[in-house]
Amino acid sequence: MNTLKAEKRDMAIKAKRLRREGYVTGNVFGKEIEGSIPIKIEKSAVDRLMKTSGRGSQVMLDVDGQAMDVLIKEINFNPLKGQIDEIDFQALVKGEKVNSVAEIVLVNYEKVMSGVLQLLLEEISYRALPDNLVERVSVDVGDLKVGESIKVGDLDIAKNENIDLLTDPEAIIVTVSESRNDIPEEDTEEADSADA
Repeated sequence: MNTLKAEKRDMAIKAKRLRREGYVTGNVFGKEIEGSIPIKIEKSAVDRLMKTSGRGSQVMLDVDGQAMDVLIKEINFNPLKGQIDEIDFQALVKGEKVNSVAEIVLVNYEKVMSGVLQLLLEEISYRALPDNLVERVSVDVGDLKVGESIKVGDLDIAKNENIDLLTDPEAIIVTVSESRNDIPEEDTEEADSADA
């Protein structure tokens, strides 16, 4: 599990100023926290974390020396500046289920030779205890052919009794559709004989 260092934020200092000084602002909230804890994190630390983690990732957050087991709940990305402005974390409570998301990662997509692979769902919503949280779900699409698809219910996460699925099991994750620019073979033969 990744560890991220953070400091409690002085609310008298505006978020804009902190961002200019190289910080990402955020909040930690949870059942055992009254209100929320405003925090600031060095931008470089957030950038490093985002290379391996995302929304739904479990992280150890060190706030002024106090370690907290947290879940990344929201990431506020600023597309104009190409940076993360704010991150919100939910403090996890042992023995209490939490809502989260698992990122879908396609594997063996380069093996799909015919048709167009379409990713229709990027994450799966679910509920689980902190010990059963899932960050990513790998979906092997190497054997898919035109007209075939994979649904949420086909995955191991849907069969895991420790996980309460919130996304519809019938939701299609990925499908292979016919390529629109495939030229029928008869046409190419006629074109070849016309050139001769």
